[in-house]
Amino acid sequence: MQRARLLSAAVATVEELGYARASVAHITSRARISRRTFYDLFENREDCLLAVMEDAAGRVERELAVAGLTELPWRERVRAGLWTILCFFDREPELARVCVVQGTRGGQRVLERREELFGRLAAVLEEGRGAIARAAEVPPLTAEGLVGAAVAILHKRLLAREREPLSGLLGELMSLIVLPYLGPAAARRERALPAPGLVPVVSSRTRRAVRVSREDPLADIPMRLTYRTARVLEVVAEEPGVSNRLVAERAGVSDQGQVSKLLARLERLGLLHNTGAGHSRGERNAWRLTDRGVQVTQAIGGYAHDNGEVSS
Repeated sequence: MQRARLLSAAVATVEELGYARASVAHITSRARISRRTFYDLFENREDCLLAVMEDAAGRVERELAVAGLTELPWRERVRAGLWTILCFFDREPELARVCVVQGTRGGQRVLERREELFGRLAAVLEEGRGAIARAAEVPPLTAEGLVGAAVAILHKRLLAREREPLSGLLGELMSLIVLPYLGPAAARRERALPAPGLVPVVSSRTRRAVRVSREDPLADIPMRLTYRTARVLEVVAEEPGVSNRLVAERAGVSDQGQVSKLLARLERLGLLHNTGAGHSRGERNAWRLTDRGVQVTQAIGGYAHDNGEVSS
């Protein structure tokens, strides 16, 4: 739990201050965890950022495994894999910015890990040289160039904090990828294909798969769902009946007044309901997700909740 709180705090801190300005003191203060505990878990700030990237990569890998891509032909496998990654970034924009944007400002270990991950993606695209006979003539460096181009496109949009979902780039990115291997006709078809109807999501807590519709349950919510808001909803999903104090502790929010205001706002939006007597009667609050809150929490964090139990 302490490690999870520090990782959550690291994401929020780097998102707010940028990697260069984010310090161990900032992270530990936000997480409300001592510097000694931080250094028990991580060597330094760089090690913590690397752990954030590893956690994100592991979550994506689990979702890719659930998607069942291994038996698909190359083009379908790339398309489904790219869709899964883009949808993950849409659900976790702050985490995506830390990994894709802020990660470029990390130290040697972070940069080496990024290159390793990009190399694995390039190896998948490289298999396109065997898709049809003429694709064997495509230069081996093409796959690396395609990964670099796709990452640059995502980097630009994440940096600009554009409101349009990254998953909307699926057709254009797939067109870019298949063009050198399968030709212009296949590239045109990719732009015209509809997006997949379902997104595989794996709960990072339960390692179980849930299925989420691509219809956006966040579209009509009149507030920006930040990483902190997502953590609050996930905490309530994990511990139905949780109090204000425990929500603040688990979500890494140091200001009790701030978390109380956030919980009250989520209640007004119909995402939470309070099953406790509340402070007006001298008792603690006890927060649970509403049905709508379940849908939103699934969309942003991969959790399913049913009467206090996490389910698939």
